Amino acid sequence: MGSMPDWGTLPRMLRDQAERHPDQLVAADPAGPRLTLAELREAASGVARGLVALGVRPGDRVAIWGANSARWVTHAFGIWDAGAAIVPLSPRYKGIEAAQLIEKTGAGVLIAQDSLAGLLPPLPGLRHVVPEVPAAAEVPVREAEERALAVRPGDLCEIMSTSGTTGTPKGVMIDHSQVLRGYWDWSEIVTLDEHDRYPVIAPFSHGFGLNAGLVACVLRRATMIPLAVFTPDALMSLISEERVTVLAGPPTLFHRLLDELDRGAWDVSSLRVAICGAAAVPAGLITRLVEQVGLERMINAYGLMEGTVVSMTRAGDPIDVIANTTGRPVPGIEVKVVDDDGKQVAAGERGEILQRGYGVMRGYWGEPARTAEVIDGDGWLHTGDVGVLDEAGNLAIVDRKKDLYIVNGFNVSPAEVESLLLREGSLAQAAVVGVPDPVSGESGVAYVVPRPGMAADPAELAAWARANMSGYKVPRRIVVVDALPTNANGKVDKVALRHRPA
Repeated sequence: MGSMPDWGTLPRMLRDQAERHPDQLVAADPAGPRLTLAELREAASGVARGLVALGVRPGDRVAIWGANSARWVTHAFGIWDAGAAIVPLSPRYKGIEAAQLIEKTGAGVLIAQDSLAGLLPPLPGLRHVVPEVPAAAEVPVREAEERALAVRPGDLCEIMSTSGTTGTPKGVMIDHSQVLRGYWDWSEIVTLDEHDRYPVIAPFSHGFGLNAGLVACVLRRATMIPLAVFTPDALMSLISEERVTVLAGPPTLFHRLLDELDRGAWDVSSLRVAICGAAAVPAGLITRLVEQVGLERMINAYGLMEGTVVSMTRAGDPIDVIANTTGRPVPGIEVKVVDDDGKQVAAGERGEILQRGYGVMRGYWGEPARTAEVIDGDGWLHTGDVGVLDEAGNLAIVDRKKDLYIVNGFNVSPAEVESLLLREGSLAQAAVVGVPDPVSGESGVAYVVPRPGMAADPAELAAWARANMSGYKVPRRIVVVDALPTNANGKVDKVALRHRPA
């Protein structure tokens, strides 16, 4: 496969691919159109002309809110062709969550599924809300073409939302050169190519779904199958009917696949590569996938919004390396593990993972002080993850230093859930902790203190939470207490809450 062509930007990459391989199928939407590279390039140009007509200028932010679809793909490339940065909103978001990110990034245009657009409160800075960008015959093709070719490698291409340890999500800034290099190398290690058929289960609003899904497929001319809704039951028929070759997801997805195989006569012989992200993968699961499915490779990888791709297991790695580590750093990325004083620890010792190189974000949108908290003067990104490097340079993720917990693969910030719960009106205080959960990995438990003279009903609070926050953020249990435990410095003692009997 070799080194990446000298594209520099996503619009130039798309033009080159469409010119050389116009008829290559790049998106096969089970619910909608199938797109070749030539059709994607043409549709993206149409979206870009529409955005120009709506007043979008180079460097503007355009938000997109909807489930994975071929339309999402053409709008993403249209946003990049227009010289704008994409601000993806999770289809799981409710109105408050979407409004926070639209306001923070100053997006003037929102492309939103009709069912979602109605959830938004009025936002003065938002000029246009459309289900799709209308065609604009008055903008000449040449103008859109000049706009697309004027994009530079260092221009922002995406602002991704990430759960922080504070109450509001942050916008991670990534430029064109970072996305192209990071996901060219990722695809190289995955061996993704034009013969692959790859369902993208992770939402395009998530860094993995957008970059290791949508962008990687166009980079390598693989056929992406965008899935709006994922059900494990439909997975088996999808693999059989679409002859799926590449599958990415959490270990639970692969356990489910094996369970289904044990029960039914599915043909999954087309599968060749499976990708898991920074999760401990039982060695027995890998062995069974190789033996029962005929999988060539299981890949474990670690990345984060702020740092693109950090490490990946490689071809020929023994099963214990794939099961217990996320492999070695990818080309151009340095990793070190340090103690609380910032000193590097010996191989095999735990510490915070630091990363340096081209993949480190350009910063948090509009928040230089928060950027400086995580990227030091020497360019090292302090990930907040705790890891161990072995003698061979393989990185294992052992814990999170940050206050986050993970529900079905989605990072949840307790502070964000707390600040959303306090908007309900009956609570004086809320403290959320992540606890182990046999189904979702972890789930949230909220301990809440009512305001003086008010009662708090756990069932009503849960209903309010379901109506106002993404499903994965809704606490599994809400416990009303008279007071929250505090530690010596007066802060809520989350450790004590985590260890309270269920």
